[in-house]
Amino acid sequence: MASQGFIQLTLIWAVYAIAVVLLLAIASLFVYLYQTHRDRSTSVTTVCIFTITCLLATVLLLPVDVALVSSTTSSEHGRRKDWATQDKVDQITNTLRIVYYLLYSLDAVLCLVVIPFTYFWYEEYDEVAKDDGSQSFLSRFWAASKYTLIFLILCIALFVIGFFAPVARHREGAHFDLDYFKRLLAENHGERALTFALGLLITLGIIPYCFYTAVGLALLPVSLIQSAPSISGPALNESVSAQLESNLERQRQLEGRAHGNPDGLSSKDQRELEALTWLKLGAILRPIKLLLGLLLLVIVALVAISMLITGIDKAANSICKHRCGYLLGHTNLFQPINYILVETAKVFPVDYVLFLLLTMLFFSASVVGIATIGIRLLWITIFRIRKAHTSPQALLIATVLLTLMTLATNYAIAMLVAPQYATWGPQTFCDEASRLHASAVSS
Repeated sequence: MASQGFIQLTLIWAVYAIAVVLLLAIASLFVYLYQTHRDRSTSVTTVCIFTITCLLATVLLLPVDVALVSSTTSSEHGRRKDWATQDKVDQITNTLRIVYYLLYSLDAVLCLVVIPFTYFWYEEYDEVAKDDGSQSFLSRFWAASKYTLIFLILCIALFVIGFFAPVARHREGAHFDLDYFKRLLAENHGERALTFALGLLITLGIIPYCFYTAVGLALLPVSLIQSAPSISGPALNESVSAQLESNLERQRQLEGRAHGNPDGLSSKDQRELEALTWLKLGAILRPIKLLLGLLLLVIVALVAISMLITGIDKAANSICKHRCGYLLGHTNLFQPINYILVETAKVFPVDYVLFLLLTMLFFSASVVGIATIGIRLLWITIFRIRKAHTSPQALLIATVLLTLMTLATNYAIAMLVAPQYATWGPQTFCDEASRLHASAVSS
């Protein structure tokens, strides 16, 4: 029994490790697809890929949490399994807590320290000054650190106001007691500080989440549908065949000009040949893009309906309303996404795959939203996000926005998209033993 539990726990963490590797590939694809090929920066590329991977890995820790907790109980009998002793359960929860703290702390450090430093580090680069020797590594490092420190001081000021003021306001005398705050930090090992920092980032992330992710969810399926021609099946086949024939003819001309040696082509002809290859692949995949767009449209509509149902359920049936964040003891209305995840959680890792796809849907929508709208301050466009034309500064700011939106997405999935799955998973509890004990005592 103990070996069975070990195998099950190992499988859960192994699936998570595979998912993280997949996320690394997705983050790398996003960065290399959008960054400019002319002004690449190794530091910017590395920081962006690492940050996006950590953020998505944090979101995908939720189904791991659900699977680990659910693995200790039998969904059929509603009781703990024989191998799930209290010491084993404590070991599982402690390991999970450490991973949670590590990832969320890393997310906060990346967003508040590493990305700003990388931004200022790139801004301080002066090619002319470096060539004539007037700019050294230390001078550049000091300048970037100075601006990062100023930014960090502003963040700490906001943190102190939000952390100390509410507590002091509710205490008798409404004055600051530093000893009290020292005890507060010592008692929960800084958990309150980390919670507030993440809460602040999530609150800030709600703004770009509503502004970019919502737009992206609407545009993502529509863009795929519009990219496919709105004509009949025979006409579509004829159009695709004509384009492929013209494409192949042009490729033969270029290859004939090179006499079978692609290196003999000029750089312009090589770029044209590569573009024709991609156009050929795109023409073949046009019908598939149409079907994928229609499928995504149905999925997005299902997600939106599920979020609306959860909102109505919380507004109508939450006992404590706004005082506890409209929490529900149990769901009162049928919610499709929540139901699908809860049922598939009984067969791990089916729910994990679905949760990964759901996370990628929100992430892709956020990317599409940023690429469509650009990085703006009110109506003023600061940076544009375009494929192969995004500057390192724009890529770093886009990464910060994606960081905030991903944290907001994590909150939205847990509270609106799949609240029952995020809270209880597929767990069932049996109270038959307690009822038998109560009847024995009464008799």
